[in-house]
Amino acid sequence: MDSENGLCDELLEEILRRLQSFSELNSVGLVCKRWLTIHRRSKTTLGLRLPDPPLSLSSLLFHYPRLTTLRIVPEDLSTCNSIASDCALHAVAYNCAYLKELRFFAGPVSPSSLEVLAAGCVSLSSLKILGFGPLCFRWLIGFGSLRELSVTYVDCKGAGFQIGSGFDHGNQFAEVNLPLEKLCLTGIGPGDLGLGWLWRSCRKLQKLQLCSCAGTGDTASSSFINCLPGLREIELRTCRTIAGRVLRHVAENCGSLISLVLYDGGDREGLFQVIRQCKTLQILDLRLPLDLDDEGLSVIAQNCRELRILRLYSCCLISGCGIKLLGPALSSRLEELVLVNCDVLERELGVLTSLGQHFKLLKKLDLSYNEGLVDKELMSMLVSCPSLVEIKLRGCRGLTDNVVFSVFKSCQSLKTLDIAKCHKISTEAIEFLILNSSKLQRILVEDSKLSDCARNWVSWKRIELS
Repeated sequence: MDSENGLCDELLEEILRRLQSFSELNSVGLVCKRWLTIHRRSKTTLGLRLPDPPLSLSSLLFHYPRLTTLRIVPEDLSTCNSIASDCALHAVAYNCAYLKELRFFAGPVSPSSLEVLAAGCVSLSSLKILGFGPLCFRWLIGFGSLRELSVTYVDCKGAGFQIGSGFDHGNQFAEVNLPLEKLCLTGIGPGDLGLGWLWRSCRKLQKLQLCSCAGTGDTASSSFINCLPGLREIELRTCRTIAGRVLRHVAENCGSLISLVLYDGGDREGLFQVIRQCKTLQILDLRLPLDLDDEGLSVIAQNCRELRILRLYSCCLISGCGIKLLGPALSSRLEELVLVNCDVLERELGVLTSLGQHFKLLKKLDLSYNEGLVDKELMSMLVSCPSLVEIKLRGCRGLTDNVVFSVFKSCQSLKTLDIAKCHKISTEAIEFLILNSSKLQRILVEDSKLSDCARNWVSWKRIELS
C-alpha cells in the first residue's frame, strides 16, 4: 500500500474502471498526474480526431496500452496524404497490441501499412478503413482473428496518393481460408478488378454488404459465387447496375438466406427470384419506389411465411388491396412493420385497420413521413396491437393529441415513441404521456414542446430525450 497516496495503483485502477458509466470519469485526469496516468492505462476505448499536419500519434497512444477499441478520424479528409495516413496506422500497430476493433478514417491506407498492422495487432477482429486503388486484399492473410471488414474506396486523384498501375489478379494466387464473417465494400467501380482472390477465399462469409458499387471487382462471375453458399445476410445499397446479376446469384446459391436489404432496386425479376427461392427469409428491407408493385406484394405474401421484419420505404406503386394481402400471410410471425412515406396509407382508408387486425404480435411500428395520415386510421390499428414497444410517427403532420392519448391507452408496454415534426401534437399531450406512462424509456420530440414539468419528470424517470 502506498501510504502517501492512500491507495495502491491496482486498487485505484479498479475503482476508476468501475466508473466507466459516469460522466465524471472525464474529470479523473484533472486530479493529479498519477490519476491521469492510471486512468489512461485502464482505458479500453478511445476516439481521436487527427489534426493536419498530424501530431505524434505514437507518443499519445503510448499512454493507452490496453486499448481494445479505437476510432481515428481526420479533421479534414481532403488534406490527407498517403504518407501521413500510413504513418498513423504504423503508430497504431506499434502501440495497441490488445486492439480488437479499429475504425481508421484518417485517410486511405496502403496494403504495406496494413501488413504492419496485422503483425502488431494480432487480436484485431473488426476493421473499417478507407482504401484507394488498385484493388488488392492479399494483406488479409496476416489477420488471423479478423471477422469483420469494411473498406470504402475513395477517389484520391489530386490528393497526393500514389496509385499503382497493376492490380491483384484473382487467378494469380491460390485461395486461402479467411476467417471473415462480415464484409462491406463501398465504391467499387465498373472497371475495378482484383476481387477474385477475395471471393474465393471467403468461405465463411455470413454477411455481405455492397454500397454504391458498379461492379464486383472481377471479370469472372464464377469467383463471386464462391462466397455465397454460407451467406445469411445480403445488403445492396445503391448498386443498381449490378443488382440484377447479384440477386440472381444469391437466389441460386444462398439456401440459408435470412435477410435481404435492397435500396434503389435495379432488377424486379431478380428480387422476385430471391423471394421465391429463399424460403428462410426473416428480414426484408426494400427502398424500391419504381420496382415494387402489387405483384411484388403478392410474391412476398405467397413465399415469405417466416418473415419477422418487413420494411418498405417510399413504395409509391402499391395499392391498398396489395398491402392487405400481407395481413393474413404474415400474421403469425411479423414483429416489425415499417411503412415510411407510403402514400397508399393516405390514398385509401382502412389499410391500417386491416393490418392491425392481423398483426396482434407486432412490437415495432414505423409510419414516419406519411404526412396525410389521420388520427382515425392510426388509432384503429393501435387498438389491435397491444404488444407494441416502439412507435415512430416522425413527420406525420396530420396527427393530433388524440393519437397520443390512444397510444397511452392501447400500448401499455410502450418504451420508445418518436413524434418529432408532428406539428399538431401539443405540449400538454406530451406532458400527459410522460407523467403517466410507466414503461416509457425514450421519447423523440422537439425541445420546445417539453414543459418544465415534463422535463422534471423526464429526469426523475430517467427517460432518454432525443
